[in-house]
Amino acid sequence: MKLRVLGFGCFAACLLFLNACQQDDSIQMDSSEWPELMDIPTGFPAIEEPADNTFSPARWALGKRLFFDKALSIDSSISCASCHLPALAFSDNEAFSPGVFDAPGGRNAPSLTNVAYLPYYTREGGIPSLELQVLIPIQEPNEFNHNMVELIEQIRMDQTYRDQALDAYDREFDAFVLTRALACFERSLISGHAPFDDYFYRGKNSLNPSELRGMDLFFSDSLACSSCHGGFNFTENTFENNGLYEVYEDPGRYRLTQDSTDIARFKTPTLRNIELTAPYMHDGSMWTLEEVIQHYANGGQNHFNKSPLLQGFSISEEEQVDLIAFLKSLTDESFISNPLFAEP
Repeated sequence: MKLRVLGFGCFAACLLFLNACQQDDSIQMDSSEWPELMDIPTGFPAIEEPADNTFSPARWALGKRLFFDKALSIDSSISCASCHLPALAFSDNEAFSPGVFDAPGGRNAPSLTNVAYLPYYTREGGIPSLELQVLIPIQEPNEFNHNMVELIEQIRMDQTYRDQALDAYDREFDAFVLTRALACFERSLISGHAPFDDYFYRGKNSLNPSELRGMDLFFSDSLACSSCHGGFNFTENTFENNGLYEVYEDPGRYRLTQDSTDIARFKTPTLRNIELTAPYMHDGSMWTLEEVIQHYANGGQNHFNKSPLLQGFSISEEEQVDLIAFLKSLTDESFISNPLFAEP
Protein backbone atom coordinates (compact mmCIF):
# COMPACT_ATOMS: atom_id res chain seq x y z
CA MET A 1 0.00 0.00 0.00
CA LYS A 2 2.57 2.58 -1.09
CA LEU A 3 1.57 6.15 -0.38
CA ARG A 4 0.97 7.72 -3.72
CA VAL A 5 -1.28 10.27 -5.44
CA LEU A 6 -4.24 9.14 -7.53
CA GLY A 7 -6.03 11.04 -10.27
CA PHE A 8 -8.17 13.60 -8.47
CA GLY A 9 -11.32 12.86 -10.49
CA CYS A 10 -11.42 9.27 -9.28
CA PHE A 11 -10.36 10.34 -5.82
CA ALA A 12 -13.14 12.92 -5.55
CA ALA A 13 -15.73 10.37 -6.62
CA CYS A 14 -14.70 8.14 -3.72
CA LEU A 15 -15.29 10.92 -1.22
CA LEU A 16 -19.01 10.47 -1.80
CA PHE A 17 -18.77 7.24 0.18
CA LEU A 18 -17.25 8.85 3.23
CA ASN A 19 -20.27 10.13 5.15
CA ALA A 20 -19.55 11.07 8.73
CA CYS A 21 -20.74 9.30 11.83
CA GLN A 22 -19.51 9.56 15.40
CA GLN A 23 -18.68 7.02 18.05
CA ASP A 24 -16.51 7.72 21.08
CA ASP A 25 -15.18 4.26 21.90
CA SER A 26 -11.69 4.29 23.40
CA ILE A 27 -9.99 1.37 25.12
CA GLN A 28 -6.49 -0.05 25.46
CA MET A 29 -5.41 -3.66 25.13
CA ASP A 30 -3.07 -5.11 27.73
CA SER A 31 0.27 -6.77 26.98
CA SER A 32 2.94 -7.88 29.44
CA GLU A 33 5.81 -8.06 26.93
CA TRP A 34 5.04 -5.59 24.16
CA PRO A 35 3.81 -1.97 24.16
CA GLU A 36 0.05 -1.69 24.39
CA LEU A 37 -1.94 -0.65 21.37
CA MET A 38 -2.23 3.15 21.27
CA ASP A 39 0.11 3.44 24.27
CA ILE A 40 1.90 6.78 23.84
CA PRO A 41 5.66 6.37 24.48
CA THR A 42 7.45 8.71 26.86
CA GLY A 43 8.37 11.92 25.06
CA PHE A 44 5.77 11.51 22.34
CA PRO A 45 2.77 13.83 21.91
CA ALA A 46 -0.80 12.60 22.05
CA ILE A 47 -2.26 11.20 18.83
CA GLU A 48 -5.11 13.13 17.30
CA GLU A 49 -7.94 10.84 16.21
CA PRO A 50 -10.90 11.83 14.03
CA ALA A 51 -14.12 12.08 16.01
CA ASP A 52 -15.71 9.47 13.75
CA ASN A 53 -12.83 7.02 14.08
CA THR A 54 -11.60 6.83 17.65
CA PHE A 55 -9.78 3.67 18.60
CA SER A 56 -11.60 0.51 19.63
CA PRO A 57 -10.46 -3.12 19.58
CA ALA A 58 -13.25 -4.03 17.15
CA ARG A 59 -12.21 -1.34 14.68
CA TRP A 60 -8.56 -2.25 15.03
CA ALA A 61 -9.22 -5.95 14.47
CA LEU A 62 -11.26 -5.23 11.34
CA GLY A 63 -8.53 -2.92 10.04
CA LYS A 64 -5.83 -5.49 10.65
CA ARG A 65 -7.81 -8.13 8.78
CA LEU A 66 -8.21 -5.78 5.82
CA PHE A 67 -4.52 -4.81 5.93
CA PHE A 68 -3.48 -8.42 5.33
CA ASP A 69 -6.31 -9.33 2.93
CA LYS A 70 -5.20 -9.77 -0.68
CA ALA A 71 -8.82 -9.49 -1.80
CA LEU A 72 -8.34 -5.72 -1.79
CA SER A 73 -6.36 -6.07 -5.02
CA ILE A 74 -8.12 -6.76 -8.30
CA ASP A 75 -6.38 -10.12 -8.85
CA SER A 76 -6.13 -11.03 -5.15
CA SER A 77 -2.34 -11.18 -5.47
CA ILE A 78 -1.20 -8.50 -3.01
CA SER A 79 -2.31 -6.84 0.21
CA CYS A 80 -1.23 -3.73 2.08
CA ALA A 81 1.19 -5.98 3.96
CA SER A 82 2.84 -7.08 0.71
CA CYS A 83 4.63 -3.73 0.54
CA HIS A 84 4.56 -2.99 4.28
CA LEU A 85 6.00 -5.98 6.11
CA PRO A 86 5.88 -5.88 9.93
CA ALA A 87 9.40 -7.35 10.24
CA LEU A 88 10.76 -4.48 8.11
CA ALA A 89 9.02 -1.77 10.14
CA PHE A 90 6.13 -1.92 7.65
CA SER A 91 8.29 -1.20 4.63
CA ASP A 92 9.76 -3.65 2.13
CA ASN A 93 13.17 -4.43 0.64
CA GLU A 94 12.58 -3.56 -3.01
CA ALA A 95 13.36 -0.37 -4.86
CA PHE A 96 9.93 -0.47 -6.49
CA SER A 97 7.29 -2.86 -5.23
CA PRO A 98 5.30 -4.51 -8.04
CA GLY A 99 1.55 -4.11 -8.11
CA VAL A 100 -1.13 -6.40 -9.53
CA PHE A 101 -0.21 -8.38 -12.62
CA ASP A 102 3.42 -7.44 -11.82
CA ALA A 103 2.76 -3.80 -12.75
CA PRO A 104 5.90 -1.75 -12.09
CA GLY A 105 5.85 0.50 -9.04
CA GLY A 106 6.72 4.16 -9.31
CA ARG A 107 8.18 4.93 -5.90
CA ASN A 108 9.84 3.16 -3.02
CA ALA A 109 7.37 1.97 -0.39
CA PRO A 110 7.86 4.02 2.78
CA SER A 111 7.76 2.68 6.30
CA LEU A 112 4.46 3.07 8.15
CA THR A 113 6.30 3.73 11.41
CA ASN A 114 4.39 6.39 13.37
CA VAL A 115 2.14 7.35 10.45
CA ALA A 116 -0.37 8.52 13.05
CA TYR A 117 1.81 11.58 13.58
CA LEU A 118 2.17 12.66 9.96
CA PRO A 119 0.34 15.83 8.92
CA TYR A 120 -0.09 14.64 5.33
CA TYR A 121 0.48 11.57 3.16
CA THR A 122 2.11 10.54 -0.14
CA ARG A 123 5.60 11.66 -1.06
CA GLU A 124 4.19 14.99 -2.23
CA GLY A 125 1.89 15.48 0.72
CA GLY A 126 -1.37 15.69 -1.18
CA ILE A 127 -3.56 13.66 1.18
CA PRO A 128 -4.57 15.14 4.59
CA SER A 129 -5.58 12.02 6.53
CA LEU A 130 -4.99 8.30 6.86
CA GLU A 131 -8.65 7.68 6.13
CA LEU A 132 -8.36 9.34 2.72
CA GLN A 133 -4.93 7.88 1.98
CA VAL A 134 -6.40 4.39 2.04
CA LEU A 135 -8.26 5.17 -1.18
CA ILE A 136 -5.06 5.73 -3.13
CA PRO A 137 -3.44 2.27 -3.35
CA ILE A 138 -6.79 0.53 -3.78
CA GLN A 139 -7.51 2.35 -7.03
CA GLU A 140 -4.00 3.15 -8.24
CA PRO A 141 -3.54 1.20 -11.53
CA ASN A 142 -0.01 0.09 -10.65
CA GLU A 143 -0.98 -1.02 -7.14
CA PHE A 144 -4.34 -2.70 -6.34
CA ASN A 145 -6.14 -1.39 -9.44
CA HIS A 146 -9.55 -2.09 -7.91
CA ASN A 147 -12.84 -0.27 -8.29
CA MET A 148 -14.11 0.81 -4.88
CA VAL A 149 -17.77 0.10 -5.64
CA GLU A 150 -16.98 -3.38 -6.92
CA LEU A 151 -14.62 -4.04 -4.02
CA ILE A 152 -17.26 -3.16 -1.44
CA GLU A 153 -19.79 -5.43 -3.13
CA GLN A 154 -17.20 -8.21 -3.14
CA ILE A 155 -16.34 -7.85 0.56
CA ARG A 156 -20.01 -7.66 1.53
CA MET A 157 -20.39 -11.22 0.34
CA ASP A 158 -18.36 -12.28 3.39
CA GLN A 159 -20.69 -12.58 6.37
CA THR A 160 -17.87 -12.21 8.90
CA TYR A 161 -16.84 -8.88 7.37
CA ARG A 162 -20.46 -7.73 7.56
CA ASP A 163 -20.63 -8.76 11.21
CA GLN A 164 -17.35 -7.00 12.02
CA ALA A 165 -18.54 -3.80 10.36
CA LEU A 166 -21.70 -3.74 12.46
CA ASP A 167 -19.72 -4.47 15.60
CA ALA A 168 -17.06 -1.83 14.91
CA TYR A 169 -19.06 0.99 13.31
CA ASP A 170 -22.71 0.05 13.75
CA ARG A 171 -23.31 0.16 10.00
CA GLU A 172 -23.17 -2.07 6.96
CA PHE A 173 -19.76 -2.66 5.38
CA ASP A 174 -19.11 0.22 3.01
CA ALA A 175 -16.26 2.49 1.91
CA PHE A 176 -16.58 4.46 5.14
CA VAL A 177 -15.99 1.30 7.17
CA LEU A 178 -13.12 0.09 4.98
CA THR A 179 -11.20 3.36 5.06
CA ARG A 180 -11.80 4.02 8.76
CA ALA A 181 -10.88 0.51 9.87
CA LEU A 182 -7.64 0.45 7.89
CA ALA A 183 -6.73 3.88 9.24
CA CYS A 184 -7.50 2.73 12.79
CA PHE A 185 -5.08 -0.17 12.43
CA GLU A 186 -2.34 1.94 10.84
CA ARG A 187 -2.71 4.58 13.55
CA SER A 188 -1.65 1.95 16.09
CA LEU A 189 1.76 1.41 14.44
CA ILE A 190 3.56 3.40 17.10
CA SER A 191 7.31 2.96 17.49
CA GLY A 192 9.00 4.62 20.46
CA HIS A 193 10.86 1.92 22.39
CA ALA A 194 14.24 1.84 20.67
CA PRO A 195 17.52 1.97 22.65
CA PHE A 196 17.70 5.69 21.83
CA ASP A 197 14.31 6.22 23.48
CA ASP A 198 15.38 4.33 26.58
CA TYR A 199 18.44 6.57 26.82
CA PHE A 200 16.97 9.92 25.85
CA TYR A 201 13.46 9.74 27.28
CA ARG A 202 13.79 7.21 30.09
CA GLY A 203 17.29 7.90 31.39
CA LYS A 204 18.56 4.36 30.90
CA ASN A 205 22.16 3.44 30.10
CA SER A 206 21.11 1.87 26.81
CA LEU A 207 23.60 3.36 24.34
CA ASN A 208 27.20 2.18 24.01
CA PRO A 209 30.15 4.59 23.50
CA SER A 210 30.01 4.29 19.69
CA GLU A 211 26.28 5.05 19.62
CA LEU A 212 26.79 8.03 21.93
CA ARG A 213 29.52 9.44 19.71
CA GLY A 214 27.26 8.91 16.70
CA MET A 215 24.45 10.74 18.47
CA ASP A 216 26.73 13.72 19.07
CA LEU A 217 27.64 13.71 15.37
CA PHE A 218 24.00 13.45 14.31
CA PHE A 219 23.00 16.51 16.33
CA SER A 220 26.17 18.48 15.61
CA ASP A 221 26.23 21.70 13.61
CA SER A 222 28.83 20.24 11.25
CA LEU A 223 26.64 17.37 10.01
CA ALA A 224 23.28 19.05 10.78
CA CYS A 225 21.34 15.81 10.25
CA SER A 226 18.70 16.96 12.72
CA SER A 227 17.93 20.03 10.61
CA CYS A 228 15.72 17.80 8.46
CA HIS A 229 15.42 14.80 10.77
CA GLY A 230 14.62 16.42 14.09
CA GLY A 231 11.99 15.95 16.76
CA PHE A 232 10.68 12.80 18.40
CA ASN A 233 9.94 11.21 15.02
CA PHE A 234 13.22 12.21 13.37
CA THR A 235 11.55 14.19 10.61
CA GLU A 236 10.55 17.82 10.28
CA ASN A 237 7.80 16.77 7.84
CA THR A 238 9.06 19.26 5.28
CA PHE A 239 9.53 18.83 1.54
CA GLU A 240 13.11 18.97 0.36
CA ASN A 241 15.28 18.27 -2.64
CA ASN A 242 18.36 16.39 -1.44
CA GLY A 243 20.44 16.65 -4.61
CA LEU A 244 19.97 13.04 -5.60
CA TYR A 245 20.07 13.92 -9.31
CA GLU A 246 20.53 16.91 -11.55
CA VAL A 247 17.51 15.77 -13.56
CA TYR A 248 14.68 13.77 -11.95
CA GLU A 249 12.25 11.46 -13.68
CA ASP A 250 9.83 11.89 -10.76
CA PRO A 251 8.55 15.50 -10.42
CA GLY A 252 7.98 15.12 -6.69
CA ARG A 253 5.76 17.71 -5.00
CA TYR A 254 5.42 19.56 -8.31
CA ARG A 255 3.02 16.81 -9.34
CA LEU A 256 0.61 18.19 -6.77
CA THR A 257 1.26 21.93 -6.74
CA GLN A 258 2.45 22.68 -10.30
CA ASP A 259 4.80 25.16 -8.64
CA SER A 260 8.29 25.09 -10.18
CA THR A 261 9.88 25.60 -6.76
CA ASP A 262 8.47 22.17 -5.83
CA ILE A 263 10.07 20.25 -8.69
CA ALA A 264 11.83 17.16 -7.30
CA ARG A 265 11.03 17.99 -3.70
CA PHE A 266 9.84 15.10 -1.55
CA LYS A 267 8.59 14.64 1.98
CA THR A 268 11.39 14.06 4.48
CA PRO A 269 10.95 10.55 5.91
CA THR A 270 11.34 9.45 9.49
CA LEU A 271 14.65 7.82 10.42
CA ARG A 272 13.05 5.55 12.99
CA ASN A 273 13.84 1.91 12.20
CA ILE A 274 16.01 3.15 9.33
CA GLU A 275 18.25 0.09 9.68
CA LEU A 276 15.36 -2.05 8.42
CA THR A 277 13.94 0.04 5.60
CA ALA A 278 16.56 -0.19 2.82
CA PRO A 279 16.65 0.63 -0.01
CA TYR A 280 16.57 4.36 0.61
CA MET A 281 15.42 7.51 -1.24
CA HIS A 282 12.12 8.01 -3.05
CA ASP A 283 13.28 5.69 -5.82
CA GLY A 284 15.09 3.12 -3.70
CA SER A 285 18.38 3.94 -5.42
CA MET A 286 20.64 3.54 -2.37
CA TRP A 287 20.94 0.22 -0.58
CA THR A 288 23.20 1.00 2.37
CA LEU A 289 23.47 3.63 5.07
CA GLU A 290 27.09 4.09 4.03
CA GLU A 291 25.92 5.19 0.57
CA VAL A 292 23.44 7.62 2.08
CA ILE A 293 26.01 9.21 4.38
CA GLN A 294 28.55 9.60 1.58
CA HIS A 295 25.90 11.21 -0.61
CA TYR A 296 25.25 13.88 2.00
CA ALA A 297 28.95 14.24 2.82
CA ASN A 298 29.56 15.02 -0.87
CA GLY A 299 26.80 17.65 -0.83
CA GLY A 300 24.60 16.06 -3.50
CA GLN A 301 24.07 16.93 -7.15
CA ASN A 302 23.49 20.50 -8.30
CA HIS A 303 19.72 20.57 -8.72
CA PHE A 304 18.18 24.06 -8.88
CA ASN A 305 15.83 23.23 -6.00
CA LYS A 306 18.43 21.53 -3.81
CA SER A 307 18.04 22.41 -0.15
CA PRO A 308 20.53 25.05 1.04
CA LEU A 309 21.03 22.86 4.10
CA LEU A 310 23.08 20.44 1.97
CA GLN A 311 26.56 21.88 2.13
CA GLY A 312 28.55 18.68 2.42
CA PHE A 313 30.76 17.76 5.34
CA SER A 314 33.90 15.88 6.29
CA ILE A 315 33.54 12.56 8.11
CA SER A 316 36.18 9.95 8.92
CA GLU A 317 35.67 6.19 8.61
CA GLU A 318 35.50 5.90 12.40
CA GLU A 319 32.93 8.68 12.62
CA GLN A 320 30.82 7.04 9.93
CA VAL A 321 30.85 3.80 11.92
CA ASP A 322 29.69 5.72 14.98
CA LEU A 323 26.96 7.57 13.07
CA ILE A 324 25.59 4.34 11.65
CA ALA A 325 25.70 2.78 15.11
CA PHE A 326 23.52 5.64 16.35
CA LEU A 327 21.10 5.28 13.45
CA LYS A 328 20.76 1.59 14.31
CA SER A 329 19.91 2.56 17.88
CA LEU A 330 16.63 3.87 16.42
CA THR A 331 15.56 0.28 15.69
CA ASP A 332 12.62 -0.70 17.89
CA GLU A 333 12.70 -4.46 18.35
CA SER A 334 9.47 -4.48 20.35
CA PHE A 335 7.73 -2.80 17.42
CA ILE A 336 8.81 -5.22 14.70
CA SER A 337 8.32 -8.32 16.91
CA ASN A 338 4.98 -7.35 18.42
CA PRO A 339 2.73 -10.38 17.80
CA LEU A 340 -0.30 -8.11 17.60
CA PHE A 341 1.07 -6.83 14.26
CA ALA A 342 1.93 -10.24 12.82
CA GLU A 343 0.02 -11.64 9.87
CA PRO A 344 -3.05 -13.56 11.06
